[in-house]
This record gives sequence, structure tokens and C-alpha cells, in this order.
Amino acid sequence: MDKQQKEHFVKSKMWLFLGLASSLALVGAACGGQQGSGGGGGGGNLSGTIQIDGSSTVQPFAQAAAELFQEENPEVRITVGGAGTGDGFERFCKGETEISDASRPIEPEEEEICKKENIETEQVPVANDGLAVVTSKETMIDCLTVDQVKELFGPDATAKTFKEVDPKLPATPATFFTPGEESGTFDFFTEELLETDAEQRTKDVQTSADDNQLVTGISGTPGGIGYFGYSFFTENEDKLNAVAIDGGEGCVRPSPETVQNGSYKPLGRQIFMYPSKKALQRPEVKEFMNFTLENAPRIAEAAKIIPLTSQQVSESQKALQGS
Repeated sequence: MDKQQKEHFVKSKMWLFLGLASSLALVGAACGGQQGSGGGGGGGNLSGTIQIDGSSTVQPFAQAAAELFQEENPEVRITVGGAGTGDGFERFCKGETEISDASRPIEPEEEEICKKENIETEQVPVANDGLAVVTSKETMIDCLTVDQVKELFGPDATAKTFKEVDPKLPATPATFFTPGEESGTFDFFTEELLETDAEQRTKDVQTSADDNQLVTGISGTPGGIGYFGYSFFTENEDKLNAVAIDGGEGCVRPSPETVQNGSYKPLGRQIFMYPSKKALQRPEVKEFMNFTLENAPRIAEAAKIIPLTSQQVSESQKALQGS
């Protein structure tokens, strides 16, 4: 996604958050009045700049959090990018950002690069998410087993039609649209479901770092199939069909309930923010992260992302305190 696309993406998301911003700002201000600078966003006394980049899946959540925080702290300028998890960590480890958004845990080699630059971090879950395997409305596939998904997306896959993996499925030629290798969603899908070393089918596959382009490709192509974060499906469910996944215990469709209770296997996951420990010494960064976790469920709802449970919020707050 180039800079112009990112800016257009961020602007297009703003209307989702503005309606909720006032009410959440009042809640945050009340907390700030009761708890002082450690509780509700700093009470408007903060200033500075916070740069966030990384996962396009986490970007709507981070943008919502930034907008709401800035309602109380107008002197804090927060920029949010969506370059992808891998590219986000690359910038983070160079010291170019204070917080890196990620749709997968940081890889050991990425952590090693950060350490060489004296950048330490803490993994802080901020929301839940599921990967949705989706088809066009013209190709209404109800359910696929994990093995059938591997036959379609695996690096050695040769199936050209859906019928080749199951006689009950349509004979429609399959056209694949997926995230690229810079994406944490790509890493999660290939490693967790395909059980490969970040490898997938390359023939007849169109990749993009822009999930909106994937939506356009899948929805506009007979036989279109692909995958991305569940939140992008919910925004486009009038155009797409979400496929239930049979991970060995029957067909389960992605939903907030199935992701939170762990029954959507193996494509349920958490998504993260990684603040640097050095940045957390700055009050505006520390207060932003505190604010984000205190309001994480409401922020997730505003961003149409599956919220953390109350127990998960407590665990994330403990992780942040350990930073």
C-alpha cells in the first residue's frame, strides 16, 4: 500500500469512530478526573508525537484509539500507518516508530534485530481476530476442512477447481487472492493452517498488501477465494461469503463468539501492539497505551474488531506494567 493509499484508507475509516468518540472521551475524562495522570489519558496536559505502523488488520483499532485519545489530549499528535506486520517491525527496529502493530507475534529474528539496536519491547494483546476464508457470492461454499484448504492454498496445491478437492463443491475454476509475504496475516495463515514455513500456493494467486484490493478481487471474480482478517469480512459481508472451517470438530463459522471462546480453530488469534520500553518512559506514550487498554473493548467495537474479554484485558495490562 503506497502513502496515498494509506492516507485514503485512514480517512475512509474516520466516520466509524467519530460517532463513538464523544462518549468515550467523556468516559476517559471521568476516569482521568478520578485517577489523575495514570488513569484516563492524561487529562489534556500531555504533548508530543507518537508514530505507529504495522499491521493493516490492527490499523483500524490503532486509528480509533488514537482519535479517542486525542479528544482528551489535543496536543499529542499520533500517526498510524498500515505497512504490514513485517514492514512495521522493520521500521520499529530502526527506531522510526514508538509502537508497532502486529497481527502475529514478533519473530525471533525480528526481536534479535531490535536487540542489536537496543530496542526492547513487550507484546501487548489489544483485540481478538479471526482469519476469514471467503469466496465470492457466486461461489457459495459452506464449509471446508483444514485438509481441503491445504489442497487449495498449500505450496504444492494443483487443484484448479473446487470440485477437485470435493465432488460436492462447484466445478468453478478457482482464482486466489491473498495477502503477500510482508503480511502477518499471511504468516499466520501459512504457519498455523497450512503448517508450512510461511509458504503457500503461487500459481493463479494474486497478492496485495491492501485488504480492500483483495475484497474487490474476490467479490468481482466468479470462483474468487482468499483470506484476510475477519473485520474486513464484516465490512464487506454484502459482497462476500465466509466459509466455515472444520478443524477436526465440525464446521465452525468465524464470529465474535467462536473467536473469543476458541472454537474457531485454527484461525482464531489475538492481535497486538508492541511499544518500545524506551518510548514508554515518555508520559504521552505510556498514557496512550494505558488509555488503549482501559478502553480496549469499546475501541474494538468502534473499529469492528472482536474485543478482548475482561480477563484478557487484565492480562494485557499486566504485560504493559512489566514493560
